[in-house]
Amino acid sequence: MDKKRKTIFTIIAIIAVMAIGLWGVDVEQGYYTVSDITANPQEHLGQKVNTMGIVKNGSLSISPEMTTFTLADAEDENYEINVEYSADLPANLAEGKSISLTGTMVSETMIDAEQIVMGCPSKYSE
Repeated sequence: MDKKRKTIFTIIAIIAVMAIGLWGVDVEQGYYTVSDITANPQEHLGQKVNTMGIVKNGSLSISPEMTTFTLADAEDENYEINVEYSADLPANLAEGKSISLTGTMVSETMIDAEQIVMGCPSKYSE
């Protein structure tokens, strides 16, 4: 094979590997605030959503089958949405903590979470 054919073959192989690697990745899905989701829940109904907020105090209920809590908007705690989660819990999940989650909006007031990631604790305090 001459040098030109090898170069073309290499470029095609790289493009094929990139296409396979990115297959099914949703590049448009960003993070929504809880207020964005609750302001127009019909837009997100049945869709996968990424959101972040604070676990509302007094709302966390942990059982062997299911964990439920209310997620409040980090900037305006008047906006909140209920969350159900049945996978393994992060070790430091607690009320008042900041979290990010990915899940499906199953009703206008409920997200069925698939993944929960805890926010990083601040190294600095006032």
